[in-house]
Amino acid sequence: MIRILFPSLLLLLFGAIHYLAYRRIVLRLHVASAAKRVMGWLLILNFLGVLGYVAGRYLIDLPSWIYFLCSLSIGVSFLIFLGILLYEILHLLHRMTPFRREKREFLKRSVDRAFMGLGAGYLGVGLFDGETRPRIFRVRVDQGLLRKPVRIAQISDLHIGGLIDRDFVRDIVEKINAEEVDLVAITGDLIDTRIERNRDAVEELLKLRSRYGTFYVVGNHEYFHGIEEILAYLRTTPIHVLENGSLAVQDFRIVGLYDLFGKRFGAFAPDPDRAFAGIPAETPTLLLMHQPRGIYDLGRHRPNLILSGHTHGGQLWPFGEAVRLVQPYLKGLHPLGDRQAIYVNRGVGFWGPPMRIGAQAEITILEWS
Repeated sequence: MIRILFPSLLLLLFGAIHYLAYRRIVLRLHVASAAKRVMGWLLILNFLGVLGYVAGRYLIDLPSWIYFLCSLSIGVSFLIFLGILLYEILHLLHRMTPFRREKREFLKRSVDRAFMGLGAGYLGVGLFDGETRPRIFRVRVDQGLLRKPVRIAQISDLHIGGLIDRDFVRDIVEKINAEEVDLVAITGDLIDTRIERNRDAVEELLKLRSRYGTFYVVGNHEYFHGIEEILAYLRTTPIHVLENGSLAVQDFRIVGLYDLFGKRFGAFAPDPDRAFAGIPAETPTLLLMHQPRGIYDLGRHRPNLILSGHTHGGQLWPFGEAVRLVQPYLKGLHPLGDRQAIYVNRGVGFWGPPMRIGAQAEITILEWS
């Protein structure tokens, strides 16, 4: 059911955005009628691209160049949504301008041209930043807990599938291996398609090298693409799959929870009591948890360091402000109390369009002590 519901809601949302764009922007622009007709057809074409994206993500395999064009339609749809909000404000200001009719008409034409130019610039910058490979963010977390510091590589939100292919993952693995870390943490949204369609890309992660191994927890997107099959496959690999459980590493415990989406899914729900069971109170703990807002469900448990993702750092400005409404932290390191902190990774991949603005994709190298 969830595999049908999510794409259906996605199409409904983007359909409404395109309809509003035509009624609230195109029909009110001070341009020739022919130009309005062209823009109307472009909106239809872009929505067809959205349909292609959903089909390519959930139903069929598309050639990479077609999938790339379809994924751009998602980015254009976000841009259209921003445009609707901005244009409503500009339209209101135009109506309030105390100028004569001729000046108001001139101002309206000028603003319309600037509006369309601004949209093109936003799209170009987003594509450029989206094509930029993830860079390494180095973070120190000094808590005075461990006999010797532990170097952790964290990646999150790869969203393997579509444009995130085997070559992309191979590049990430090479960057991490060059760092010679003690362990690798993958904090969810590893794959965004059926496992059998992109197993070769996932298998590149088996080449990750570290002293204690690679540890993984699911994100919300695994629930959309056959979480049972994804987990069944990963359990056969050397990757340590943490499912409401923990493992002893050096002089600390690494703990992993299922994602919060499991509560709505009706299975694979997070259970902190089970995950932290048997861990002595004085033992330092590292928790892997996909969504930052999971901190509100930890109850009496107080892990020393939490690694999360999910937010993509906002991915496209200013959507990060909307993310802040549902997540307590958007990106970076945040103290939670005495010897307690959370780090939110901006994500190494992307969802939807290959675009980022104000949220550089990252591989995090943490030195925890």
